[in-house]
Amino acid sequence: MTRGRKRAFDGDAALYTAMELFWRQGYEGTSIADLTQALGINPPSLYAAFGSKRELFEKALDRYMCERTVQLEVAMAEPTAYQAVLQLLTGRVEVFTAPGRPAGCMTIQAGLSSGQPHHEIVDLLAAAREEMRRTVLNRFDKSVSGGDLPAGTDCAALARCVMAAIYGLSVEAASGAPKEELQAAAILAAQVVPRP
Repeated sequence: MTRGRKRAFDGDAALYTAMELFWRQGYEGTSIADLTQALGINPPSLYAAFGSKRELFEKALDRYMCERTVQLEVAMAEPTAYQAVLQLLTGRVEVFTAPGRPAGCMTIQAGLSSGQPHHEIVDLLAAAREEMRRTVLNRFDKSVSGGDLPAGTDCAALARCVMAAIYGLSVEAASGAPKEELQAAAILAAQVVPRP
């Protein structure tokens, strides 16, 4: 009787698992031992597959951002700035409270406890959040040009306000706030955007 072949290492599934671990425990709170145990591999295999812990974190963050970018693009395609922000905020609540996934946002949760030795991780997370803010800002600029938002709208301040709402919802979700309350808060927060 022949033995079955050893199951091949699934790099995509492992990356997903690492992403959730960093999301749940943060960069500093996730050790190599945590990663190897969760991924079911030994340290040399981890390094061979992903490089250092930092490189694995970057890949996990890229995976997370790719997933979030789809929802962001769908929201920004709404016909008005108000509808775009409403879709963005309520969609983020769905993500932040999805069953079986860590609560809140990885770009917040993964860096909350990172100190000076890991300032580059904090910088990576800040850059990911800044990319999203610029996307929202660009949408507002287009809305002013197209007449959907009033001339003279402070688009930079409005974009900051929307981002503050998103990350506030994230922290509230991570703290266990009920989804229904977060959705109500998202709908209320969207009202900061003028309607045509």
